[in-house]
Amino acid sequence: MNHRDECRSRREFLRNTLLAGGGLALLSATRSSAEPAAERNVVEPPKVTVGPSRAALIKGETRTGNVLEALKAIEKDVRRGLEGKKRVLIKPNFVHTERPLAATQADAVEGILEFLKPVFRGEIIIGESATSSSASDAFRNYGYLELAKKYPVKLMDFDLEPFRYIYCIDDKFRPRAARITRLVFEPDLYIISAAVMKTHDRVVATLSLKNLLVGSVIKDTTFGWGPGRKGVNDKPIVHGGNTIRGVNYNLFRMAQTLRPHLSVIDGFQGMEGNGPAGGTPVDHKIAIASADFLAADRIAVEAMGIDFAKVGYLSFCHQAGLGQADLAKIEIQGEKPDNVKRTYRLHDKVEKQYDWG
Repeated sequence: MNHRDECRSRREFLRNTLLAGGGLALLSATRSSAEPAAERNVVEPPKVTVGPSRAALIKGETRTGNVLEALKAIEKDVRRGLEGKKRVLIKPNFVHTERPLAATQADAVEGILEFLKPVFRGEIIIGESATSSSASDAFRNYGYLELAKKYPVKLMDFDLEPFRYIYCIDDKFRPRAARITRLVFEPDLYIISAAVMKTHDRVVATLSLKNLLVGSVIKDTTFGWGPGRKGVNDKPIVHGGNTIRGVNYNLFRMAQTLRPHLSVIDGFQGMEGNGPAGGTPVDHKIAIASADFLAADRIAVEAMGIDFAKVGYLSFCHQAGLGQADLAKIEIQGEKPDNVKRTYRLHDKVEKQYDWG
């Protein structure tokens, strides 16, 4: 990106931040809704009307089968979204490259590839910027190399690809530039977020939206965690100076310009406790799919026994009308959330994560 592009990106960030009205204030009004608006001296956010959405919630005995059946249940929506697209990006979650429970399993992606075989003839990319090391480590450790021999897919490490800049806020609400793979903004690309159902150490739960947004932000190929590390990782920039308000606002802000065309959430074995990498397994045996990322994430939160109103970034997206989060307005194929609900144990420090308003 040249200097002119970077300056334009920064101007757009500042303008849109002002237009957003400060997303952190947006939800603080709703959290204290018991007080009259006049007494709180705030301006009520405009009511946004979002139409009904469709999603699938499947429970079964195999990870691949659950994902495939979930996609078949919303096939019309997927076909409609694929119209005019030349490439598909499947974005897995590789927050850790050596812990399968924390990562999107090849079996789940195989369900997506099986579904795509009769409906899409263009290029299919499986791409990620892993958090802990190179994406190639995860491709090797999690069976993706074998998957690439079975299906005509291209494995891509975002850290090796061209990038552009986005702007996030830090703990002082100052804009900070972060590199994000240019691929996700290509107009001929159909983005599938292949996420895992997990608790999180900052935002309560990490699902399809966060998987795409944070995983698309890149790092230097020389980066490593621990003493003596070299290189720079831009992913922490999204976390807003390591503040709860910052990360929730940044995810909401990014979602206004980047979100999945299709969300697939694998909950065959979810993670509870100290996610997104250090938690323990929950044998849940479900899969969720929707062309509306917020509907998919909303159903996942419900199935995990989490109060949706306490998940800041998703609540922001709901208030701004970026998707449908009202369960009464989501047509769910397959199981009902109440029938498959499990109460996930949340992160040890979850109470601090509620302080986003």
